Order: sequence, then structure tokens, then C-alpha cells
Amino acid sequence: MAVSSQMVPLGSPVPEFSLPSLDGAQVDSAALTGAPALLVMFLSNHCPYVRHIEGALGSVVAEYAERGVAAVAICSNDTNTHPDDGAAGMAEQARRAGFGFPYVVDESQQVAHEFRAACTPDFFLYDGSGQLAYRGEFDESRPRNDTAVTGEVLRTAMDRVLAGEPVPEPHVPSMGCGIKWKPGNEPA
Repeated sequence: MAVSSQMVPLGSPVPEFSLPSLDGAQVDSAALTGAPALLVMFLSNHCPYVRHIEGALGSVVAEYAERGVAAVAICSNDTNTHPDDGAAGMAEQARRAGFGFPYVVDESQQVAHEFRAACTPDFFLYDGSGQLAYRGEFDESRPRNDTAVTGEVLRTAMDRVLAGEPVPEPHVPSMGCGIKWKPGNEPA
């Protein structure tokens, strides 16, 4: 069943986190927030919505990294119920999709709670001062429609943030697989 993102209020500060990446390094939000923009993505390997866009996502993020956008992907899914979202599956996905950004594990699911992430994919774009400037969809493509995967909506948002301009609302929520919460960890 598809779930939509929570649409966290614009202007919210980037939550602090320090999480292990697939290569064992710690990735700290503080080290990423000095960039002109920060893209935080909640992803998973098993979700057909993520798989539908992953190749284009890898290319778009690489393109914008050249323009100074910092990016990190977070997997918060319960790997007991969804083992494909464990480290091996995440590493395979990163190779398959050409992810050049850190892919980190939120084992406790605390970071997903702090971001109010709801689905995969879920996108949060922060400006250079660490304030939420955009949250919403990658583009209008979905696994079962005929719309091309372009990343156009997220591209436009990143262009606006890099230009120091607000991203006009309304922002269309991202849609995808709900985060697979551990028993007792479900949002209230």
C-alpha cells in the first residue's frame, strides 16, 4: 500500500544525526550542513517506488553534487522483516543505481522519527542555512504510470535553492512504500 510523505513544515531545521555508512564511516549531519544545499533521502532496496527512480536519482544527485549539493540516503527499515534492506542489499542497490553519495543505516529508526519520514522514497531538501526548503516528490513518475522518470520536480527545487530562491508551494508529497517500523516503533 502506498504511503505519502508527512509534509514537514518548511523552515524546519535539519535534524542532527550521526549514522554508519555502508563503508563503515560515520556520517554526521554537521559535516553536511555547510554546503549550499543538503538533500536527505529516505530510501530502501526492496521498494518498487525507489527501484523505479533509482537510476535517474543516482544521475541527478551526481549532477547536483558538482554544483555543491551535499546528499545522503538513509535506510530506516526493519531488516528483520525486510532483509533485502540490510547492508548487502543496500550495497547492491548503490552499485546498481550508481549512488555516489553516502548510504547510511538508521538501525534504531530514531532519525526517521526526527525527520518525520513516512515512506521510501522521501526527500528533504535544506538550504545553506539548514532550513527545510522543499519536501516532496522526485517527479510525477510512478511504477505504474507512463510518465518518464526525469527528476524534474526535485531538479527545479534544487535549482531554486542554489539560486537562493524559495521553492513555491504547493509541494506534492512523495509517495512510496511505508517505512517498515520495528514493533513498537511506529509513529504515534
